[in-house]
Amino acid sequence: MTVFHFFNCAILTFGPHAVYYSATPLSEYDTLGTSIKAAVVYLATALVKLICLATFLKVSESDSFDPYQEFLKALIGFIDVAGLYFALTQLTHRNISQNHKFQAVGLGWAFADSVLHRLAPLWVGARGLEFTWDYILQGLEANANLVLSISLAALGSLMWLRKNKPKTLIPIIYLSAGIVATMPSITRSFLAHYNYCYDDM
Repeated sequence: MTVFHFFNCAILTFGPHAVYYSATPLSEYDTLGTSIKAAVVYLATALVKLICLATFLKVSESDSFDPYQEFLKALIGFIDVAGLYFALTQLTHRNISQNHKFQAVGLGWAFADSVLHRLAPLWVGARGLEFTWDYILQGLEANANLVLSISLAALGSLMWLRKNKPKTLIPIIYLSAGIVATMPSITRSFLAHYNYCYDDM
Protein backbone atom coordinates (compact mmCIF):
# COMPACT_ATOMS: atom_id res chain seq x y z
CA MET A 1 0.00 0.00 0.00
CA THR A 2 2.85 2.43 0.75
CA VAL A 3 4.40 1.88 -2.69
CA PHE A 4 0.99 2.49 -4.25
CA HIS A 5 0.70 5.79 -2.35
CA PHE A 6 4.20 6.76 -3.46
CA PHE A 7 3.40 6.10 -7.13
CA ASN A 8 0.12 8.02 -6.88
CA CYS A 9 1.90 11.03 -5.40
CA ALA A 10 4.76 10.78 -7.92
CA ILE A 11 2.33 10.66 -10.84
CA LEU A 12 0.43 13.63 -9.40
CA THR A 13 3.69 15.56 -9.00
CA PHE A 14 5.51 14.75 -12.25
CA GLY A 15 2.76 13.47 -14.55
CA PRO A 16 1.33 16.86 -15.61
CA HIS A 17 4.72 17.88 -16.98
CA ALA A 18 4.77 14.85 -19.27
CA VAL A 19 1.13 15.36 -20.23
CA TYR A 20 1.75 19.02 -21.06
CA TYR A 21 4.75 18.12 -23.21
CA SER A 22 2.95 15.41 -25.15
CA ALA A 23 -0.44 17.16 -25.45
CA THR A 24 0.92 20.43 -26.82
CA PRO A 25 2.88 20.94 -30.05
CA LEU A 26 6.11 20.88 -28.03
CA SER A 27 6.59 17.18 -28.74
CA GLU A 28 6.06 17.70 -32.48
CA TYR A 29 8.76 20.38 -32.67
CA ASP A 30 11.24 18.36 -30.59
CA THR A 31 11.75 21.00 -27.90
CA LEU A 32 13.05 18.54 -25.30
CA GLY A 33 16.58 19.95 -25.65
CA THR A 34 15.30 23.44 -24.88
CA SER A 35 13.50 22.16 -21.79
CA ILE A 36 16.63 20.36 -20.59
CA LYS A 37 18.73 23.51 -21.08
CA ALA A 38 16.15 25.52 -19.13
CA ALA A 39 16.26 22.92 -16.34
CA VAL A 40 20.05 23.26 -16.13
CA VAL A 41 19.71 27.05 -15.97
CA TYR A 42 17.14 26.59 -13.19
CA LEU A 43 19.57 24.43 -11.20
CA ALA A 44 22.29 27.10 -11.55
CA THR A 45 19.79 29.79 -10.56
CA ALA A 46 18.68 27.77 -7.53
CA LEU A 47 22.31 27.45 -6.44
CA VAL A 48 22.82 31.23 -6.70
CA LYS A 49 19.57 31.82 -4.78
CA LEU A 50 20.66 29.38 -2.08
CA ILE A 51 23.99 31.17 -1.67
CA CYS A 52 22.23 34.57 -1.49
CA LEU A 53 19.68 33.30 1.03
CA ALA A 54 22.43 31.85 3.22
CA THR A 55 24.52 35.01 2.97
CA PHE A 56 21.98 37.79 3.41
CA LEU A 57 19.17 36.34 5.54
CA LYS A 58 19.41 35.76 9.24
CA VAL A 59 17.85 32.75 10.92
CA SER A 60 14.92 33.83 13.01
CA GLU A 61 14.43 32.16 16.38
CA SER A 62 10.70 32.85 16.33
CA ASP A 63 8.08 32.37 13.66
CA SER A 64 7.16 36.04 13.66
CA PHE A 65 6.74 37.91 10.40
CA ASP A 66 9.68 40.18 9.58
CA PRO A 67 8.93 42.57 6.68
CA TYR A 68 12.61 43.31 6.02
CA GLN A 69 13.46 39.62 5.70
CA GLU A 70 10.46 39.04 3.41
CA PHE A 71 11.54 42.01 1.28
CA LEU A 72 15.00 40.50 0.93
CA LYS A 73 13.45 37.14 -0.02
CA ALA A 74 11.36 38.90 -2.67
CA LEU A 75 14.46 40.62 -4.07
CA ILE A 76 16.31 37.32 -4.13
CA GLY A 77 13.28 35.89 -5.93
CA PHE A 78 14.11 38.15 -8.87
CA ILE A 79 17.13 35.93 -9.49
CA ASP A 80 14.57 33.60 -11.06
CA VAL A 81 13.64 36.40 -13.47
CA ALA A 82 17.31 36.83 -14.39
CA GLY A 83 17.63 33.09 -14.95
CA LEU A 84 14.54 33.06 -17.15
CA TYR A 85 15.92 36.02 -19.08
CA PHE A 86 19.10 34.06 -19.74
CA ALA A 87 17.15 30.92 -20.70
CA LEU A 88 14.89 32.81 -23.09
CA THR A 89 17.40 35.12 -24.74
CA GLN A 90 20.89 33.68 -24.45
CA LEU A 91 20.44 29.95 -24.92
CA THR A 92 20.60 28.70 -28.48
CA HIS A 93 17.32 27.13 -29.47
CA ARG A 94 16.63 25.09 -32.52
CA ASN A 95 14.41 26.72 -35.07
CA ILE A 96 11.31 26.92 -32.91
CA SER A 97 8.86 29.76 -32.70
CA GLN A 98 8.70 32.21 -29.82
CA ASN A 99 5.42 30.62 -28.72
CA HIS A 100 6.99 27.18 -28.36
CA LYS A 101 10.21 28.58 -26.89
CA PHE A 102 8.58 30.11 -23.82
CA GLN A 103 6.49 26.99 -23.25
CA ALA A 104 9.55 24.73 -23.44
CA VAL A 105 11.54 26.99 -21.12
CA GLY A 106 8.66 27.23 -18.63
CA LEU A 107 8.15 23.46 -18.71
CA GLY A 108 11.82 22.72 -18.11
CA TRP A 109 11.91 25.32 -15.35
CA ALA A 110 8.89 23.82 -13.57
CA PHE A 111 10.12 20.24 -13.95
CA ALA A 112 13.53 21.08 -12.49
CA ASP A 113 11.80 22.84 -9.60
CA SER A 114 9.65 19.78 -8.93
CA VAL A 115 12.62 17.42 -9.02
CA LEU A 116 14.77 19.65 -6.83
CA HIS A 117 12.15 20.44 -4.17
CA ARG A 118 9.78 17.48 -4.18
CA LEU A 119 11.52 14.28 -5.27
CA ALA A 120 13.53 13.59 -2.10
CA PRO A 121 10.67 14.35 0.35
CA LEU A 122 8.37 12.24 -1.79
CA TRP A 123 10.81 9.33 -1.90
CA VAL A 124 11.47 9.42 1.84
CA GLY A 125 8.03 10.32 3.16
CA ALA A 126 5.41 8.88 0.83
CA ARG A 127 6.70 5.36 1.36
CA GLY A 128 6.06 5.61 5.10
CA LEU A 129 3.61 3.47 6.97
CA GLU A 130 1.18 6.28 7.75
CA PHE A 131 -0.93 8.03 5.15
CA THR A 132 -0.64 11.81 5.14
CA TRP A 133 -2.08 14.42 2.86
CA ASP A 134 1.22 16.32 2.72
CA TYR A 135 2.51 14.55 -0.39
CA ILE A 136 -0.75 14.90 -2.28
CA LEU A 137 -0.65 18.62 -1.46
CA GLN A 138 2.96 18.71 -2.72
CA GLY A 139 1.77 17.23 -6.00
CA LEU A 140 -0.94 19.86 -6.29
CA GLU A 141 1.64 22.52 -5.47
CA ALA A 142 3.83 21.18 -8.30
CA ASN A 143 0.87 21.55 -10.67
CA ALA A 144 0.31 25.15 -9.56
CA ASN A 145 4.03 25.79 -9.97
CA LEU A 146 3.86 24.47 -13.54
CA VAL A 147 1.23 27.11 -14.36
CA LEU A 148 3.25 29.78 -12.51
CA SER A 149 6.48 28.94 -14.36
CA ILE A 150 4.87 28.91 -17.79
CA SER A 151 3.12 32.21 -16.95
CA LEU A 152 6.40 33.80 -15.89
CA ALA A 153 8.11 32.51 -19.05
CA ALA A 154 5.24 33.91 -21.15
CA LEU A 155 5.58 37.31 -19.49
CA GLY A 156 9.35 37.17 -20.00
CA SER A 157 8.79 36.35 -23.64
CA LEU A 158 6.50 39.35 -23.98
CA MET A 159 9.02 41.62 -22.24
CA TRP A 160 12.26 40.52 -23.89
CA LEU A 161 11.49 38.80 -27.17
CA ARG A 162 8.56 40.64 -28.66
CA LYS A 163 9.60 43.78 -30.48
CA ASN A 164 6.25 45.38 -31.33
CA LYS A 165 4.61 45.63 -27.92
CA PRO A 166 1.65 48.02 -27.59
CA LYS A 167 2.79 50.91 -25.46
CA THR A 168 -0.30 50.77 -23.25
CA LEU A 169 0.41 47.15 -22.30
CA ILE A 170 4.05 47.62 -21.27
CA PRO A 171 3.33 48.74 -17.66
CA ILE A 172 0.78 45.95 -17.25
CA ILE A 173 3.29 43.36 -18.50
CA TYR A 174 6.00 44.57 -16.10
CA LEU A 175 3.58 44.79 -13.17
CA SER A 176 2.32 41.26 -13.85
CA ALA A 177 5.87 39.94 -14.11
CA GLY A 178 6.74 41.57 -10.78
CA ILE A 179 3.69 40.05 -9.11
CA VAL A 180 4.39 36.59 -10.53
CA ALA A 181 8.08 36.78 -9.58
CA THR A 182 7.29 37.75 -5.99
CA MET A 183 4.35 35.34 -5.65
CA PRO A 184 6.19 32.97 -3.23
CA SER A 185 6.92 35.87 -0.86
CA ILE A 186 3.36 37.18 -1.20
CA THR A 187 1.85 33.80 -0.34
CA ARG A 188 4.31 33.37 2.55
CA SER A 189 3.31 36.73 4.02
CA PHE A 190 -0.42 35.93 3.65
CA LEU A 191 0.08 32.56 5.32
CA ALA A 192 2.08 34.14 8.14
CA HIS A 193 -0.66 36.75 8.65
CA TYR A 194 -3.34 34.04 8.55
CA ASN A 195 -1.48 31.88 11.07
CA TYR A 196 -0.95 34.91 13.31
CA CYS A 197 -4.67 35.76 13.23
CA TYR A 198 -5.60 32.11 13.72
CA ASP A 199 -3.32 31.78 16.76
CA ASP A 200 -4.93 34.85 18.37
CA MET A 201 -8.38 33.25 18.28
